[in-house]
Amino acid sequence: MLLPRLQRLTAGLFSALQRGANRSLSWMQARPALAAWFYPPADEYREFNGWYFGHFGEHEKMLADKPRMDFYHAAVTRHIQPGDRVIDLGTGTGILAAFAARRGAAKVYALDHSEIIGHARTLAAHNRIENVEFVAIHSTDFTVEEKVDVILHEQMGDWLFDEEMLVNISDLRDRVLRPGGLILPSRFELYCEPAKLRDARHVPFVWELNIHGFDYSVLERERPSEPEYYHARGGDLGAIEHFLGEPEPLLTVDLHTVQEAQLPHEITFRRTVTNPGRLDGFVVYFRARVDDDLALSTSPLDPGRAVHWGFRVLRTDREDFALGEEITLTLKIGRWSRPNTWRWSHRRTAATADAAPGEAVSSYPGQV
Repeated sequence: MLLPRLQRLTAGLFSALQRGANRSLSWMQARPALAAWFYPPADEYREFNGWYFGHFGEHEKMLADKPRMDFYHAAVTRHIQPGDRVIDLGTGTGILAAFAARRGAAKVYALDHSEIIGHARTLAAHNRIENVEFVAIHSTDFTVEEKVDVILHEQMGDWLFDEEMLVNISDLRDRVLRPGGLILPSRFELYCEPAKLRDARHVPFVWELNIHGFDYSVLERERPSEPEYYHARGGDLGAIEHFLGEPEPLLTVDLHTVQEAQLPHEITFRRTVTNPGRLDGFVVYFRARVDDDLALSTSPLDPGRAVHWGFRVLRTDREDFALGEEITLTLKIGRWSRPNTWRWSHRRTAATADAAPGEAVSSYPGQV
């Protein structure tokens, strides 16, 4: 009898400590200045990255993504010239390094700090790829005597910045890229669009439910504080019925010039409702550009989207919007590479020129 009681007591104590830690973390993450101070830099993601991309599974998804592979093959074919010195950052199985080598690059440094690099060497030898040096190293520890002409990379996450793209690319750019050198790809647009999900794909918050007269609304007072609860991931082209407005970039960056410290920590923007309906959340996706006619999209409404990336949904309580109304979204970002530090809220403005903004609806998660 004593052992089971001791076990229950220990489990209860651990559970209480975990709840307290979660509340403290949520409180801290709701304050961008504190989040930026306490969240460690790229080192934490480095460990995860080395494990996550060290096996075949994730690479199979990327290699099977035809829009992705066609985009990179076209970018390399257009912009890497015979004789160029190239860094392939995060080479994975080495296919982008192979594209560059076959274009006539004089030297390709294929960098990766995960175990996949051993397989990349094997594949290069099997395919008779020359002029590629595979270096098992994290890019921040890589140095070279002669600066390179091109940095080739695929460092984009679902949220665009969540794979530490800005930190890693800007570090290499400032240390080893020659003046006037090229980054492929370099231009990015980040979107955050109000959207309606198809009814069959829509999953309401539990407190919004009433199932055959069984009412869940009392649970609204128990709103979870964990940021992940308010994020949804999708890859299904049939999930989003329509955007409520006409998409415009929330943010545009060029890796040739941008510094992470330059990115804003608060953004407010408006969308006029051109497609009325239920607001289910704000869809986060990106577009990468090499040339005006060569782009890669992860938009859920783009039938040619790069499928291995998911789009993300910042969830909201149900609210219906009419034609001509305005939705004003406020985003506060602790750190762009840490989606759990993102906070958002929106306001409704009536469809008249002199209407005052409505009251802010619930903020997610916690207060903005």
